[in-house]
Amino acid sequence: MTDTTLPSVPRDLVPHLLVPVLALAMLPLVGSFSTWATLTVAGLAMGMMIFLMASGLTLVFGLMNVLNFGHGAFVAVGAYTATMVLLPMRGWLEAESLMQNLGALGMAIVAAMVVTALLGWVFERVIIKPVYGQHLKQILVTMGGMIVAEQLIAVVWGADQIALPMPATLRGSILLGDAAIDRYRLVAVVVGVLVFVGLLLVLNRTKIGLLIRAGVENGEMVEALGYRIRRVFVGVFAAGSALAGLGGVMWGLYKETLTPSMGADVVVSVFIAIIIGGLGSVSGCFIGALLMALVSNYAGFLAPKFALVSTIVLMMAVLLWRPYGLARK
Repeated sequence: MTDTTLPSVPRDLVPHLLVPVLALAMLPLVGSFSTWATLTVAGLAMGMMIFLMASGLTLVFGLMNVLNFGHGAFVAVGAYTATMVLLPMRGWLEAESLMQNLGALGMAIVAAMVVTALLGWVFERVIIKPVYGQHLKQILVTMGGMIVAEQLIAVVWGADQIALPMPATLRGSILLGDAAIDRYRLVAVVVGVLVFVGLLLVLNRTKIGLLIRAGVENGEMVEALGYRIRRVFVGVFAAGSALAGLGGVMWGLYKETLTPSMGADVVVSVFIAIIIGGLGSVSGCFIGALLMALVSNYAGFLAPKFALVSTIVLMMAVLLWRPYGLARK
């Protein structure tokens, strides 16, 4: 009887080890364990928020081959939509009840994701659809779309800063020994991990994930089997936009102030994380975002002047080692 077992594909574990190796290597340089723990958790939290904003963009590129430089608009709209829910519910936010705080925050997140998903659907139909397969035109029209969106935000919500209040039970820090760990940063880490695991499960363990990956490999064959792959891809674009909206809410609460340009301000960091991880790779984006945030945090403590260019240096080092990013050879 012939053995038909397929050979296993060796897993590349090196990228996955970079984050813990970097963190442990910094411990003797920082010196104090409590300071190191605070810097590490803060870096992980920032990396998770960058991942939330970047995951939708890398998903869209990996599945649809679309370079969307207007992705920052969804981040900003998500944050501003959350304010429309949270500001009228200030009483819930200021209550010393975790359930009330999470209830208000949950409604704000749902509203932000629904609005940005709808905006993403319109954006794909009106702006992206005419330039499929034309990367240069995609860059130009999506950057134009982000500029227009930024001006519309200023018209609707005003050009001044808007405060986004932090829920009362998520303010302050908890002590782990001598290390002070910000509560909200712990929440950001948990949300980032849940989204990452959810994306992997959907893409690798569900029928819709199989359909999406099959459509990427051979869209015509999937169409021949009776599936409307174009509708699936539009759904992916809307889902990616919703993830950007979620990231915008988390980032806005972290900064506690919103400006119309906040999306444009973070889009460079988002693209750096995606490039480090490898265009189109969700796992690579996750690792890249964490590495970038940790390097920036450690550099800010050890060598503040170097911190200004630390992420660019990291990106250059990774691309010299792996030209296609960490998760792509």
